[in-house]
Order: sequence, then structure tokens, then C-alpha cells
Amino acid sequence: MSIQSKAHRDARKRKAERERNRARAGRPPIEPHAELRDRDGNLLAGVVRQGGVWVLGMDGRIAGSSDSAAQMLMLMRRAQRLHEEQGVPVKLVYSDVLRDEAALEAAANGKSPEEHEQQLEAEMASARPVDGEDEGERQEPDTSGPALH
Repeated sequence: MSIQSKAHRDARKRKAERERNRARAGRPPIEPHAELRDRDGNLLAGVVRQGGVWVLGMDGRIAGSSDSAAQMLMLMRRAQRLHEEQGVPVKLVYSDVLRDEAALEAAANGKSPEEHEQQLEAEMASARPVDGEDEGERQEPDTSGPALH
């Protein structure tokens, strides 16, 4: 291999890295707002906000997104309860921003944060199964309540 071809290859790598950095610079920043960890400190779930959208991640994957901070906080608290019911001690930590925006949503609906969270839980529990989970029948998703996009 000639020295010249190595120089060309290195120049292409540097150019590609600059282009990746420019692309990343144009994106809105990712703001972490909540995390659910087990006793060993392993991350079980988390909520971030990017570009005004709340994003829920679980098991290393994006589980959904929503414009509703209250919905994200409810889902994190529900995950906390589910783990604790299974005997897995977990710790939920969330930001003041997430809590405050969830409280503002509740107030806009004329409810306390606890009442609003209970309403969201009830709506989620009453949602029909999606993707034919009911005896192989295909059902349309329920679009009447809050949903993760």
C-alpha cells in the first residue's frame, strides 16, 4: 500500500467525521429528565426531552414519545410500581421540570397532579389491545385517549 493511498483514506475519514459532527450540531440537544434504576444502579427506564418532545426509553430501546409530560411521569411511576410488586427494589429520580410540566398539564385539565395521573392510568387500562392481540383478530388502535406516538 502506498503512502499516498493511506493519506487519501485518512483524509476521507476526517471529512466524514466533520460531516457527522455538523449533522449532530444542527439537532436539538437531548435533556435527561427521569431515570429508573435497580439496586445495582442498572438503568431500567428513562425519559429525555428533545425538541420539545418527551421520549421514553426502556430496555435500551425507545418505547415511545409524547408531548405530554404527565403521561411520561405516569409511565415511569407505573414501571416503578410494577418492579416493586415483583420484589425488585428500584429508585425513580425525575427532574423538577418534568414534575412541574406534568402539574401544569393537570391544572390545565382542572385536576390535581394525582387525579390527572389516575385518569391517565384509567385511560391506559381501558385501551383496547393493538396488533391483533385478542385471539388473532386485527383491531384498530384506540385513538380516543392519550397515546404514545
